Amino acid sequence: MMSELLDRLVRDFAVTDITERPPAITTLKVSKENGERLIRELRDREGFTHLAFVACTDWIEDGLFRLIYMLHNYDSKQNLGVHIDIDRDNAEMTSIHTLWAQAWTYQRELREMYGINFPGSPRLEEDFCLEGWDDMPPMRRDFDTVKYSTERFGHREGRVSLEPRDHMQVQLYPTRGGDK
Repeated sequence: MMSELLDRLVRDFAVTDITERPPAITTLKVSKENGERLIRELRDREGFTHLAFVACTDWIEDGLFRLIYMLHNYDSKQNLGVHIDIDRDNAEMTSIHTLWAQAWTYQRELREMYGINFPGSPRLEEDFCLEGWDDMPPMRRDFDTVKYSTERFGHREGRVSLEPRDHMQVQLYPTRGGDK
């Protein structure tokens, strides 16, 4: 059954990079232009009625983000990961909030953490978990966490940095001898 479905998806949606992994997980890649239409087809005609999550990986070297939509079919007990690459500099993807109510929550998180826009998605511009954040999205690989932390928090009075090995020796294992 899955092979017939995949053959049809290759033909009708030009999917590529199909990888089947046991147990019952298949991933595939589709263009941004065909993404929402493919996901709708999988939900409405192929029984992938559960949106498990939407995630993102940052392929900074290639100048793109990869969106991962993980769908589940309860009847066949199959999981299908739909990968869609979008341009990192113009990070925008069609919203799927009309397909699954919880999608707008994932999309808000991806907007806040990566700077990806999902036009028409509800409450997209509201703070999600980074209230008052005024810097570049923190999950982008070019976000410098050390620099940000040092600039924002490094100057706190009484703040000290400890060598982890020395700290553990004194605090956690004070009666243990041994080398450093």
